[in-house]
Amino acid sequence: MSLNLKSWRTPLVVIIAGCLISTIGFGIRSVFGLFLEPMTVQMNWSRETFALAMALQNLMWGIGLPFAGALADKFGSVKVIIIGAIVYGLGVWGMSNAETGFALHMTGGILAGLGIAFSAFTLALAVMVRVVGAQKRSFVLGLGTAAGSFGQVLFSPLSQGFISAFGWHTALVILASMTLLMIPLALCLPNSPANSLSNSMADVHAKKISDQSLSAAVYEAVHHRGYALLTIGFFVCGFHVAFITVHFPAYIKDLGLNPEIGAYSIALIGLMNIIGSLLSGWAGQKWSKKCGLSVIYFSRAIIIMALLLLPKTPLVMLLFAGTMGLLWLSTVPLTTGIVAQIFGVRYMGTLFGIVFLSHQIGSFMGVWLGGRIYDQTGSYDGMWWAGAMVGILAAVIHLPINEKPLQRLAADTQAAKA
Repeated sequence: MSLNLKSWRTPLVVIIAGCLISTIGFGIRSVFGLFLEPMTVQMNWSRETFALAMALQNLMWGIGLPFAGALADKFGSVKVIIIGAIVYGLGVWGMSNAETGFALHMTGGILAGLGIAFSAFTLALAVMVRVVGAQKRSFVLGLGTAAGSFGQVLFSPLSQGFISAFGWHTALVILASMTLLMIPLALCLPNSPANSLSNSMADVHAKKISDQSLSAAVYEAVHHRGYALLTIGFFVCGFHVAFITVHFPAYIKDLGLNPEIGAYSIALIGLMNIIGSLLSGWAGQKWSKKCGLSVIYFSRAIIIMALLLLPKTPLVMLLFAGTMGLLWLSTVPLTTGIVAQIFGVRYMGTLFGIVFLSHQIGSFMGVWLGGRIYDQTGSYDGMWWAGAMVGILAAVIHLPINEKPLQRLAADTQAAKA
């Protein structure tokens, strides 16, 4: 089926712009951990103060994303991403000028978190998949996700270079300015779903398959034991990745290692995440998704315990980052795959949005508790052990999930064929 974008906004232009939005937005939000040590030392803040700001940022991202998606559906992604980029930039700029913990929480926490939500790469992905045929959508989603991981690879050493050369204040101002690059990129996207592939045969078929309401779909999901277990498991994913993103560079500095090792570690996580996500998606097509998730969470627990027991050398830090990177977002293809497999794709956005909110609540707890435990004990060891224990718990929780599609899906499919 031919696409009619009626302008220079060809599918290639849209995909490139969407990938660059993903790179910038995801890349900048992944480097805030590099600012923990220099900011807390100079401003005489506790690590909990900084950690609470980052925890609020993750929480506001989770809360704001469903609203951002609804506004994008109604008014188009372009306007939402532009507003989000401006709010994002103001939040990071305000973070650079925060003189109190409260100001940091309002700017780097709440304001930046809402900006991330309203300029989220998921909004760009939604546009990207609409300008290609159904057979290419999985590839485009993978491409956009990989672009976000590349942003982590790119911005980690770049931001550490800014900090080393200009200091943390100027580095944040530079990053705030770079968020505004998403504005011209957003203008390269079609502004309305009406301008995209909204009437494909796949979409028409999806509408025919079921007349289930949104409220009925949510009710059905929250009363499904497997959905509840999946949601709890994704909480653990957020607990792990947010803690490591924010606190790992400071952990490395505390060990007396070069702070550049922290930047390289975050970049390496992003690089290996590209490989891990692709492998996870491939494995999910061949084997049980719930078993794959159990293996991932159990492997995370083993890797964390190995970090605690091995000598704290630069090589060990980089090996930890690389192996953890393989498991970083490899949970996402399997988690989304289980939701779609059990409940169908019609309300995929809403049902995964609820699961993602659990992820962000876990992120809040991981970041905040990391700072709290460090301030109370002078060490991150308690938090690392907690991460290992919840990883084992998540590995066990996923095993009872029933991955079979609901009976209504089979019935609806038969009805559609009739």
